Amino acid sequence: MANEIVEAGNKEEETPEFDLSSLSGSERAAILLLSLSEEDAASIIRHLEPKQVQKVGAAMATVSDLNQVKVSAIHRAFLEDIQKYTSIGMGSEDFMRNALVAALGEDKANNLVDQILLGSGSKGLDSLKWMDPRQVASIIMNEHPQIQTIVLSYLDPDQSAEILSQFPERVRLDLMMRIAHLEEVQPSALAELNEIMEKQFAGQSGAQAAKIGGLKAAAEIMNYLDNSIEGMLMDQIRDQDEETATQIQDLMFVFENLIDVQDQGIQMLLRDVPQEVLQKALKGADDALKEKMFKCMSKRAAELMRDDLEAMGPVRVADVEAAQKEILAVARRMADSGDLMLSGGADEFV
Repeated sequence: MANEIVEAGNKEEETPEFDLSSLSGSERAAILLLSLSEEDAASIIRHLEPKQVQKVGAAMATVSDLNQVKVSAIHRAFLEDIQKYTSIGMGSEDFMRNALVAALGEDKANNLVDQILLGSGSKGLDSLKWMDPRQVASIIMNEHPQIQTIVLSYLDPDQSAEILSQFPERVRLDLMMRIAHLEEVQPSALAELNEIMEKQFAGQSGAQAAKIGGLKAAAEIMNYLDNSIEGMLMDQIRDQDEETATQIQDLMFVFENLIDVQDQGIQMLLRDVPQEVLQKALKGADDALKEKMFKCMSKRAAELMRDDLEAMGPVRVADVEAAQKEILAVARRMADSGDLMLSGGADEFV
């Protein structure tokens, strides 16, 4: 009996555990940032891309039941033996706004905070940004193709790619051609579209007339499509308009764009790429990209790769392109998991 009482007492003194599996990566990051000072949080936020800031910021704005058990679990998972809690008691909205202002400046931060805090309460076109792509597809599926085109051009390319994937194959071609040739939407048309969207799920956007669509938008959406859909759709576009297909392809993410990826990202990428594939891919790469790759390897690995490339005989262009395509497929998988963010050739990578 005495042993049972002692064991029961020990159990009561144990710190309760929190199951982190119920939290997304953005939610974990949000709780971690909320447990830091505004200055420390801001210094971290400065290193994030806008889309990452938006995801984490949205989680910061909606996180609930922030308690020591949950925070301790986050700290144990990400930073060992953290003991100090500085900003736990502050309202998440005030904390988020102050930290974002310190990181981004007042104007950018206020615009971002307003967008984040609207969240699911956003209206018109903006509310679509917070919906599941399949839900958006069902909303616009029976609308006029021009409305579908504007919506796909207005949303982020990764979301638009998922939405486009929900459409029948014959419709994808028509929409992609429309997106490629769309340049500007007049304020009256955009306002009318917002009204249409409001009737579907209530609200008003306040969005201004914008230059949306165009070849770059089409290329960015293509970047996020599954390889099978992308290849088929590009062939269909080329059959209908070879010049447009060429222009889109020129703006898409290509192997040479890897030179803009940060070294840490390249190192992660190289860990998932077989050496023989990398060797073939680099055979057709320019010297600058080769040096970029060598710099991200160990000294020994770089020397071996240089020697292998020098000793390598002629390689068919088709084999080089296939190897480069395979590496790009790995890069896109990493992008899906959040380790890389891939976009058009004119944009930066992380």
